[in-house]
Amino acid sequence: MTFRNDVRQGIAILADDLTSAGDGAAPFRQAGHDARILLTTTAGVPRHAVGVSAVDLGSRVLDEEAAASRTWRAARLFAGSELLFKTVDSTLRGHVAAEVRAAWAGSQKRAVVIAPAFPAEGRVTVKGVQYVRGVPVHESDYARDPVHPVRCSDLAMLFPEAVLSKPDRAAELPELIGNGDLIVCSAAEDGDLDRLVAAVPRLDEVLWVGSPGLAAALARRCARAKGSTAALPAPARRPLIVVGSTNPATRRQLVKLHTRVDVQGVTVGVDPAPAVETLRGLTAPILTLRTPDERHTPETAQVLARSQAAVVQALTADHAVDALVITGGETATTVLQPLGATGIDLLDEPEPGVVRGSLIGRLRLPVLIKAGGFGDDAMLVRLCHLIRHRLDPGEHA
Repeated sequence: MTFRNDVRQGIAILADDLTSAGDGAAPFRQAGHDARILLTTTAGVPRHAVGVSAVDLGSRVLDEEAAASRTWRAARLFAGSELLFKTVDSTLRGHVAAEVRAAWAGSQKRAVVIAPAFPAEGRVTVKGVQYVRGVPVHESDYARDPVHPVRCSDLAMLFPEAVLSKPDRAAELPELIGNGDLIVCSAAEDGDLDRLVAAVPRLDEVLWVGSPGLAAALARRCARAKGSTAALPAPARRPLIVVGSTNPATRRQLVKLHTRVDVQGVTVGVDPAPAVETLRGLTAPILTLRTPDERHTPETAQVLARSQAAVVQALTADHAVDALVITGGETATTVLQPLGATGIDLLDEPEPGVVRGSLIGRLRLPVLIKAGGFGDDAMLVRLCHLIRHRLDPGEHA
């Protein structure tokens, strides 16, 4: 991955996968900023960044050393941004400690503020320990993730050098930042995140590290009085729902979607040809393409994702589908790059963990991307309605 030099403006978001990039950028889009996601292997980093540039580093699928190296280079490039935000998964999946330290070293920011809580989705930080709906993340379903299992819930163990900050002691943050500390902030509600952001006089002195909860708090502080408006995409005639995540929440959503009579789909295998042939022969207005339900090894997951990418490429080439709904960040990246997409122009965040936009590249397809573990059982039903109807941002189906 090659970066250009001299990025000295705008808001930069460094993410380890595509859904994290979208989750980080979407609150700023809602707050009136232009925002786009840049895909790592095909997108040139802009010489003069305007608005919000969310870079999908693709580092979650790398080994720790390679992830840290890529993060360091990106942080060095974007060090002069008005605001530098490093995303981390709210369940602490991925190379959290290595990437945060690399981003700090690359950016040379005075201090680091880490606040991974995402209260809207039941992910909170209490005394430095991360919980998902009351369960420490290392005891939750995310501990059994076949690709990125979570082994530790305690941020003080991940960052022994950290200073722990409580929600009621946000006033101490300026002193801790002045000392050059790495600060882990507990938060159980959005108000806690708002208070910690409000307590920091200069946002550009800090490397901010968090999930969509902290991104939203920063976006509220950086809100623009008059934001730009993006044109709504035309309603999709025939969307394709691409499900690569094996998270139980996504699989329940898929089952719920398939209770409708206007939905048909297929399970992809290692060879994409049978899935292409089957989908071309179906008549329903909504099509689905899923991987098998069972958890996959990393190697199998990559093979199946590439097979899904081949199916999507074939169906878009002959205009059999005209919009995409994709679950799972790694799936989305694998599927979109063969389409010639260099990024996504963001429109809005219709629900937590979901971003809506249009592909940047030769195919200006409407796209919705959903993080695997987010949403209730009816979420995919709502997203299909959203992409097939012209709804204004903020309007619910």
